[in-house]
Amino acid sequence: MLTMTSLAAQNQFGTLIDTSQRQPVAVTRRGRPVAVVLSYEDYKAVTQTIPLHVAELISENYALRGKNASDAMRQHLSKMSTQAEQDGLNEADIARMLNEK
Repeated sequence: MLTMTSLAAQNQFGTLIDTSQRQPVAVTRRGRPVAVVLSYEDYKAVTQTIPLHVAELISENYALRGKNASDAMRQHLSKMSTQAEQDGLNEADIARMLNEK
């Protein structure tokens, strides 16, 4: 994945958009990744493979930042993992389900 600073992304927005059509571009601020820009086709492909409950979780916790966001996500994933085990699913089953179209 190509990386671009936020200043470069701002000053070279056309280049950012053109590059994102070929591959996702990570945007950094002060050396830390803050965003990823990807083509609309890639976005559609990604959002169609993410289970709805994960997409809802992300939107519910979008306002959370830093430790609060990671704690909320970790708690939810732990709960989902426990539920999957109770349903008799293993990691291979889950990976297969995520990759089915």
